[in-house]
Amino acid sequence: MAASNAGLVNINSDLGESFGPWVMGNDAEVLKIVTSANVACGFHASDPTVMMDTVKLCTENGVSIGAHPGFADLQGFGRRVINLTTKELEGNIAYQLGALQAIAALYGAKVTHIKPHGMMGNMSAESLEMSEAIARATKAVDRDLIFLAQANTAQGTAARKLGLRVAEEIFADRTYTDAGLLTPRRQANAMIKDPAQAVTHVRRMVDEQAIYSTSGKRIACQVDSICVHGDGPTAVAVARAVREGLEGAGIHIVTLPEMPGLRH
Repeated sequence: MAASNAGLVNINSDLGESFGPWVMGNDAEVLKIVTSANVACGFHASDPTVMMDTVKLCTENGVSIGAHPGFADLQGFGRRVINLTTKELEGNIAYQLGALQAIAALYGAKVTHIKPHGMMGNMSAESLEMSEAIARATKAVDRDLIFLAQANTAQGTAARKLGLRVAEEIFADRTYTDAGLLTPRRQANAMIKDPAQAVTHVRRMVDEQAIYSTSGKRIACQVDSICVHGDGPTAVAVARAVREGLEGAGIHIVTLPEMPGLRH
């Protein structure tokens, strides 16, 4: 297998999405496997105590911390369409970033990247205007933040335009359309739940630096980071299999700040 990014790649997961007594996923186990966490900031999921617990686990496991801002939609888990004005979107991003930065400070930690959640992520992947608003707010809060962007989308274009470093992300447990976008969750083939299938899927993308759609279309891309979702019953098994599969192929797994050559 050919080495990618000088034999380095990042594995990230969306975490800290519990709320009060309601528990989502198995963050403690996932954080033993991944190297970067996208921490919910209270709008689509989470609360201050959950954010504190998640950041603490990140620091204990040497996992880099990222903000995972979403739409203010707890009931819909941030997966419903909300059309915000540019001003509202910038405010939403700054608000959520600031909240996580303050929580991280309680543990002497630092937020090092940002990744839009759910529908905000999917909409901005196709909208340069939305992505630029997210990138503007991000840069205003901390110009050193890395924008974790869905590969080959408007997110990376906007972030680079504004001078932010960008990490291009692929998904271990999601399939792709011929447009190179994530298959909508409402479709039966959107998720990959079998660990062995996920490993094959990821190794092909890392090996060939390309996304493959469900119809077999090849779309070249840079692969800096691999997302494994932390909220499903197979999350831990898939994450562990993907990491072991990559390490078995001679790929070193690092945090996002340790990734070399993230392009502005």
